[in-house]
Amino acid sequence: MTTISKVAIVTGAGQGIGFEICRQLTVAGIAVILNDVDAQLAAQAANTITEENGRCIAFPGDASDVTFIQKMVHAAVVQFGSLDIVIANAGITLFGDFFTYTPEAFQRVMQVNLAGTFFLAQAAANQMKKQQRGGAILFTSSVTGHQAHKDLAAYGMSKAALEMLAKNLVIELSPFQITVNTIAPGATLTERTLSEPGYADTWSRLTPMGRAASTADIAQAALFLVSEQARHITGQSLVIDGGWTSTSPQP
Repeated sequence: MTTISKVAIVTGAGQGIGFEICRQLTVAGIAVILNDVDAQLAAQAANTITEENGRCIAFPGDASDVTFIQKMVHAAVVQFGSLDIVIANAGITLFGDFFTYTPEAFQRVMQVNLAGTFFLAQAAANQMKKQQRGGAILFTSSVTGHQAHKDLAAYGMSKAALEMLAKNLVIELSPFQITVNTIAPGATLTERTLSEPGYADTWSRLTPMGRAASTADIAQAALFLVSEQARHITGQSLVIDGGWTSTSPQP
């Protein structure tokens, strides 16, 4: 088994980008608390990683609930002794026409995408302060926080807000040697997107690099930003979209 060097929490990681981030963290010798709202998905994902000799514990639950967030941070410390890396990846996309978008949909998007990220960062930063050895926090934004996309006004708004949150937290966290950054993925091939008819072909055509991203493309960028090699990078957003935001054709 690999030697544990650090401990990470990754939310929304039962499949897709979050799962691949967890897998690559464990390959690097980092112990992971893997969260997903779907308990079965979380368990399956953690088992898969464990079978690959990674150190990974499933911690299912609602990553937008403040009480649950506090329990998750506590669990990381109890299970592995510290908390060094947090990747707030959990988020939901609720498409809807602006003229008829409901308050219920709006509040749910903001609760998961914004409140969940904000309070996970808060809980993690407080733990990292106690440890007095720095840390790394990473938010998952989106290209829709940079460019308009039809029927995603609320979602795009939430993702742009995450990037401003990272910038603002530079003031709060830098004195404690805690970095905070965001990644902004573009079209990515995941279990969810591949279930959409024509997704891969459409985004291969619209992306200047000629293909949608793989989950590994996104995970490798995430790992860099939480690594020691990025210790002097903070308050930044890294767009990973094969050039789409430079041209921005709509599907």
